[in-house]
Amino acid sequence: MNPVPREDLYDAYWRFAAERQSVFFRRLRGEQPPWSDDPILQTYKFCNAFRASDRVSQFLIRNVIYQTGFTSEDMLLRIILFRFFSKIETWQLLEGTHSQICVATFAPDDFGETLDQALARKEAIYTNAFILCANNAYGYSRKHRNHLALVAAMLESQLPRRIATAKSLEEVYHLLIDYPLIGPFMAYQLAIDINYSELTDFDECEFTMPGPGAIRGITKCFLDLGSRSMAGIIHWMADGQEQEFDRLGLTFQSLFGRPLHAIDCQNLFCEVDKYARVTFPQLSSNRVRIKAKFKPTPSEIGYFYPPKWGINDAAAAAQETAILERTESAGRVC
Repeated sequence: MNPVPREDLYDAYWRFAAERQSVFFRRLRGEQPPWSDDPILQTYKFCNAFRASDRVSQFLIRNVIYQTGFTSEDMLLRIILFRFFSKIETWQLLEGTHSQICVATFAPDDFGETLDQALARKEAIYTNAFILCANNAYGYSRKHRNHLALVAAMLESQLPRRIATAKSLEEVYHLLIDYPLIGPFMAYQLAIDINYSELTDFDECEFTMPGPGAIRGITKCFLDLGSRSMAGIIHWMADGQEQEFDRLGLTFQSLFGRPLHAIDCQNLFCEVDKYARVTFPQLSSNRVRIKAKFKPTPSEIGYFYPPKWGINDAAAAAQETAILERTESAGRVC
């Protein structure tokens, strides 16, 4: 039995994906805001159509993962520690205080003290994007102390070695979810982050795990899932993207030749759930408004993706062209 979409919102999913990716390229070209005629996209903050293009993921890929001189154990530590907080400022604080983060410099008590001091200064150390489990699984009253202890436990249990021998993205997911404080959504996000690195090399479309936001989005976009699971719907969307963009007459700009993968379609459901709170308020859920307003960041991102994707030359060329065009335009104005 095939899924039965709620047509208006199902079509809005594809329109949102195309327009959000157009915004990405308009910003890359240095065009002046607003980058969309859609008042909702002008007003509220939405993630990119491609997860790897978001600012935090870009920092992870370039500054956390693709740095030289680290062992596989170091790399896994760096990825997991960064994603637990998912906050660039927290990573910079830890590295600025304790030098480059690796197994040799990782001291949970010292790192914990640094973060204690940051909290005492009323600084946020976690992102608002993820809600992480906060129980005292390792005996600490503060969430960050338990997460630091969890990282230490992962290293002690030889997780890097076990991930190195994993045969699939799903196996990586199951290795992660066996630990305390890691639920299905975080295990999937960590598996994708690890797969950005050279530690693993699996197809992002081979496995997916919808998070709470994606489940809300799927529930809004479909009247009936038919014979498919929530994860199956995400795969169905990834498989049918070209047909759906063509059906709606939409020009979707791929990520320098890379189409949407399951992780991107999963994230898009989460974003469309937010979008629908304004456009389809009659479709109620446990979230009724969009919290984050859009504020353009002053610094540009030099986009860089996992080299194994084979798109960095095209990304660099696009950015160089954009810089050249802006320079020429500024010269003509002068």
